[in-house]
Amino acid sequence: MTIKFRTLFAVAGLSLASTQIWAESLVDGSIEDGKARAITCNACHGVEGNSQSPLWPNLAGQNAPYLAAQLKAFKDGTRSDPLMSAQAMMLTDEEIANLAVYFESLPAAAQAIADPELLDRGESLYRGGNLEDRTSACLACHGPSGRGNPAAEYPALRGQHAAYTAKQLNDYKNADRTTDGKTRMMRDIAARLNKDDIAALSSYVQGLK
Repeated sequence: MTIKFRTLFAVAGLSLASTQIWAESLVDGSIEDGKARAITCNACHGVEGNSQSPLWPNLAGQNAPYLAAQLKAFKDGTRSDPLMSAQAMMLTDEEIANLAVYFESLPAAAQAIADPELLDRGESLYRGGNLEDRTSACLACHGPSGRGNPAAEYPALRGQHAAYTAKQLNDYKNADRTTDGKTRMMRDIAARLNKDDIAALSSYVQGLK
């Protein structure tokens, strides 16, 4: 959930909403070659890029620039995970591009909100942020429906498992994940979120379509 101050970026986030469907991928890769290479990914991420485990992310419909950036981060050690780091180290740049455009081409997951009782709090934080601690609305970077921003490598959040999203927010909060780079944008934002905020946001984005 990459965010900047709501007062500056809410309008920009809304304007991006009309440009979320890209005629062509921003990554130069082969969907067919990516599909063939993705056979080893199916065990965790599902045959169509939708994981059966809530702790492993759905990849279907995720924008290719973000996917490619994350695979490269796993490969060079910028991002670490026992399973993904080992897999990414074996990938060439061409294979990374092919996998990215393949998963981007798949229909995104459609799920219900994880906990309907958290709807109001999750929607309020996602759409309006928190003025008291200057946490801006998530839609400023991820869009009103959670489709992300491929050009900026901001990920799509719609339909993502709540458990996975919560883990990423906690990892940013604890600085276990640092793929927000020198800006520290996600780490700074996540540090302001308490456990109830994280639960509500994670639940809400799972239901975005």
